[in-house]
Amino acid sequence: MRLQRAISEHGKNDKPARRDVHAAVTRKALSEMNIKTSNKAGFTLVEIMIVVAIIGLLAAIAIPNFVRARQTSQTNACLNNLRQIDGAKQQFALENGKVASYVVTTADVTPYLGRGSAGSIANVCCPLTSPQTAFGGYTAGIGNVGTAPTCGNFNATSHNAVLQ
Repeated sequence: MRLQRAISEHGKNDKPARRDVHAAVTRKALSEMNIKTSNKAGFTLVEIMIVVAIIGLLAAIAIPNFVRARQTSQTNACLNNLRQIDGAKQQFALENGKVASYVVTTADVTPYLGRGSAGSIANVCCPLTSPQTAFGGYTAGIGNVGTAPTCGNFNATSHNAVLQ
């Protein structure tokens, strides 16, 4: 009986000691982990510089293409307006029996442009003309029946709007 009591007391004394050692080791490991790990979130300066450089490169590629596309669309709109004016001149001349030397006025072709019997010339202007008024950029180019209308903003490199 004494032997059993001694063994049980000996076992009881060992357990708290082991727990204390284990707790100390655990605290030490946690304190080292807290020192080694960082809770700081964010990007480094090098990473930000790389992203900015990539965005700059993409912009350098894209912006000239946007400018060129805008110029092309303005030239195409101008060409379509010139075609409408020329078609209106030809239709006016056919319906009224005019010869190729007859000088067409704005009032002559207005009924043949746009919708309805009165026509509409409000939207027939060169996109480069500012402010945009009726026949803006084309007034000098309406001319006679036998001559194709021209754009007053013609430029061989950036606004090559000429009817062939």
